[in-house]
Amino acid sequence: MVTEHIKLSTAEARALGALVEKEITTPDYYPLTLNALINACNQRSNREPVMDLDEDDTRQALHGLENKGLAGRARSADGRVTKYEHWLGEAFNFSRAETALMCVLLLRGPQTPGELRGRTERMHRFDEISDVLSGLQKLMERDPSLVTVLPRQPGTKEARYAHLLSGPVESIQMPASAPSAHSVAATTPEQDDRIAQLESAVTELQREIAALREKIDNLFG
Repeated sequence: MVTEHIKLSTAEARALGALVEKEITTPDYYPLTLNALINACNQRSNREPVMDLDEDDTRQALHGLENKGLAGRARSADGRVTKYEHWLGEAFNFSRAETALMCVLLLRGPQTPGELRGRTERMHRFDEISDVLSGLQKLMERDPSLVTVLPRQPGTKEARYAHLLSGPVESIQMPASAPSAHSVAATTPEQDDRIAQLESAVTELQREIAALREKIDNLFG
């Protein structure tokens, strides 16, 4: 169990989140090869901000995570291709709910409980917002605390939560391109359903592409 403060770099946080996500969503292709991890880190969807890590960046991130006892070469992987896994469970003994919340916070930065509930659905289903808040509270009560609540942005109804694995979080401004509170409130349930369907379709395509890349890596790695 980790009992001291950890400070991850941006690349380390992304690599750790990507490893956690892929273990849950594509278990047949986990642990990940280096190429698969690079692709997972640089996904154009479900990542905020979008990054462009190269091989050296990813290797350095893995080295840093290994030094912190959070990820490294898969201990039980066989074959010619080196694969990588996370050790988040050993480090923190998270519940499935806590793992899902930390994963999405690592991959997408500060988010509201509503956003977290929708974005964790493939990893863990929260029936109510209160369940999300309960999970966040448990992470906040860890020693040291792993999550913090940020000051509410002007014109917004929900506070956002952020992970503390990269150190203290300053008040982060909403991106300039972010929709206004008015425009968000104006969406209809039908529009929300349509967006969810599109996101699900994109996720499925990404999963199939990752599977094909994994097969190619195993054949020619």
